[in-house]
Amino acid sequence: MIPQTAVPSRPKMEARQLEISYGLKVAVKSLDLQLPEHQVTALIGPSGCGKSTFLRALNRMNDLIPGASAKGEVLLDGESVLTGDLDVVELRRRVGMVFQKSNPFPKSIFENVAYGLRVAGQQDRAVLAERVERSLVDAALWDEVKDRLPESALGLSGGQQQRLCIARALAIQPEVLLMDEPASALDPIATAKIEDLIHQLKERYTIAIVTHNMQQAARVSDQTAFFYMGELIEVGPTEHIFTNPKVQKTEDYVTGKFG
Repeated sequence: MIPQTAVPSRPKMEARQLEISYGLKVAVKSLDLQLPEHQVTALIGPSGCGKSTFLRALNRMNDLIPGASAKGEVLLDGESVLTGDLDVVELRRRVGMVFQKSNPFPKSIFENVAYGLRVAGQQDRAVLAERVERSLVDAALWDEVKDRLPESALGLSGGQQQRLCIARALAIQPEVLLMDEPASALDPIATAKIEDLIHQLKERYTIAIVTHNMQQAARVSDQTAFFYMGELIEVGPTEHIFTNPKVQKTEDYVTGKFG
């Protein structure tokens, strides 16, 4: 039985008895985990323990990997996202994702943010301009790029590119934001900006973040889930996980005895 402290916020997303496999290899085993609404959930654990695999299951990104399969349930607002007739494009609009390595398109800063809106059929220039500005403001990037919107996004710094990718994800107005080690390639100043941004964004979004940085998990999250060898070992309020975990293996990991 996994120790889990009840959280007051209702779950925006929930996994029930989720098992994810790549061919014959089971990467995530019998996982039960809730993502409370308007909270940040940090997923921690050693490399290869299933964190990113679980994260990608939330918006069906694992579908793109040959041989990947999932059993059990993943629910968004109480409705299954694993059904065969689900509109996966709509799911990924509602559950956006930011990857470890920033991946701006070789387009202008403006067109990077507008891309998802154009794909969805929005062509009104005024609407696009308003949504691009709002998304860049929300990603704490507007003041730095407002006079450079026609310039290539590839000319931005690494930290700016990552915030641009966050703006691109926000432009399509998701409800959940998944972040897979969004600051691992950034310097401390850029990392601090991403962390400040996460604090602001949780007022409007439910966020799940994979991180190998224990200090970062402690700083940005409300709830922390510790994964080990494909299993969820312990989940609870972040303060409890880092100061008074119920499982010895959790304590060993967060105190640096292994990792």
